[in-house]
Amino acid sequence: MKKWIIGCLMAVGLSQAMAAGSTFPMDKAPNRTNDMAALQNGAKLFANYCLSCHSASFMRYNRLTEIGLTERQIRDNLMFATDRIGDTMQANINQRQAKEWFGAAPPDLTLVARSRAAIGGHSGPDYLYTFLRTYYRDGEKLTGWNNLAFPNVGMPNPLWELQGERRPIFETVTSRGHEVEVFRGWEEVTPGAMTAAEYDNAIADLVGFMQWMAEPGQNDRVRMGVLVLLFLAVFTVVAWRLNAAYWKDIK
Repeated sequence: MKKWIIGCLMAVGLSQAMAAGSTFPMDKAPNRTNDMAALQNGAKLFANYCLSCHSASFMRYNRLTEIGLTERQIRDNLMFATDRIGDTMQANINQRQAKEWFGAAPPDLTLVARSRAAIGGHSGPDYLYTFLRTYYRDGEKLTGWNNLAFPNVGMPNPLWELQGERRPIFETVTSRGHEVEVFRGWEEVTPGAMTAAEYDNAIADLVGFMQWMAEPGQNDRVRMGVLVLLFLAVFTVVAWRLNAAYWKDIK
């Protein structure tokens, strides 16, 4: 129940975060779209912490077999809103009620790893990886949470039980005659179920899954492109030698 409520509160915040720019430096997200174990763990995190309110309406459950899961594993561990393996990944919440409660319908997350880059100019995976790792406790906010990548975010930390609670450390420095606060690091308030390294790894898996979900065929496309370029390179050499052999006796 707690996860469901937290997931619902994500709706407005993520929608706002996607539309806003950020001056906070983005961390580079590890590319795990070829790592089957990471994608499977990311799918588990997505189903448990995102699908409560957010849909992935362009992704069918049976496509998760492409990341090495069996249909039995998908049914037993990832399907909470339907019993049909061919259905799309729909949120558990009623969209009309969500709009009434939060003022905006929860955004669909199928393409968020790609669309975020178009909106804010940052790499979509880099933004998501940074955003989900820069939450901190802020007693002045209604939700009790804030975010360095998106200040004044309306969404509380959906994964705080895994990450724990922490506060950012700022240092006041003088720049061009003005005092500014510079982020220097984190101070732990209460530990979570994961260590900092484990949490970063989990978020990398989650973002990797969302990146794969946004374009499941991207790795096949890249591999095909490499093969085509190799073929053209070999064909160019062959054609060049054939051309030389054809014209060698012609004065």
